[in-house]
Amino acid sequence: MSFNLRNRSLLTVQDYTPREFKYLLQLARDLKRAKYARTEKKSLEGKEICLIFEKTSTRTRCSFEVACYDQGANVTYLDPAGSQIGHKESFKDTARVLGRLYDAIEYRGSAQGGVEQLAKYAGVPVYNGLTDEYHPTQMIADVMTMREHSDKPISEIKYAYVGDTRSNMGHSLLIVGCLLGMDVRICGPKSLWPSDEYTKIAKDLAAKSGARVTITDDTAVAVKDVDFIHTDVWVSMGEPKEVWKERIKLLTPYQVNAALMKASGNSQVKFMHCLPAFHDTETVLGKQIAQDYGMSNGLEVTNDVFESEANVAFEQAENRMHTIKALLVATLGD
Repeated sequence: MSFNLRNRSLLTVQDYTPREFKYLLQLARDLKRAKYARTEKKSLEGKEICLIFEKTSTRTRCSFEVACYDQGANVTYLDPAGSQIGHKESFKDTARVLGRLYDAIEYRGSAQGGVEQLAKYAGVPVYNGLTDEYHPTQMIADVMTMREHSDKPISEIKYAYVGDTRSNMGHSLLIVGCLLGMDVRICGPKSLWPSDEYTKIAKDLAAKSGARVTITDDTAVAVKDVDFIHTDVWVSMGEPKEVWKERIKLLTPYQVNAALMKASGNSQVKFMHCLPAFHDTETVLGKQIAQDYGMSNGLEVTNDVFESEANVAFEQAENRMHTIKALLVATLGD
């Protein structure tokens, strides 16, 4: 299987066709095996990649940097204070400068419109490392991880995303499963359901792929017979304390705990999380949450689930690097 993705950007989950997405999965698998076997060949020597991070990151930044270094590319990292983008210089003007200096640009920040402006004017591939609306590079890693931990064909895999479903992860997990013909369950309180815009995108894709999609506020319906249960943090950093209190009250019934895992009826069900996770009190924020809200055994996921054999979030985190590498090789490689 081979596809020409040269010079293609990745801005939303649905930018690539199902066949192109599966090609990236296959390439990521091959590159992962080559790294483990120490037989990897460098396809990006002489390439210059600019990484723009308006939001802080561990996995996305490290994955892009290691992927670039493994493949021979050079990297420039611009942190929130390292560029004028959006402050003194528009996305459009930044794109027209960086496009003359670099072979590709990654952007992680709030504005989906910003990453789309970069792609429109840079003249080089642009990759969405996360915006408020989408997290497409995470989706390649998530599907790769589900394939590795299931003997089923992609179209037979069943998964649920439980929690705040109007988030970038909620949108992205809704759409990627519909793109690939999977059985997708999106579960949270009705007030936090994805908007009609994202639901329509998903249902249109499902009509083509044969995907099964369920959006519900009933956790029992969502997790029945699933192979994987996903969640994410309930509140973004920087949101006021009042939002935390309201969100925790609203989402506590959707916490991933032992009872919810058992409710799947699948003894082999796996837990997934894009990380970081609030599962204990070993961080400053974890301690604060426990003190302020009495949530000492985790927030979106309990510590016993997170520390169990069911948790594949760290394999998921590793696969960020392999799948980002596949994206770079496919779009920029020799």
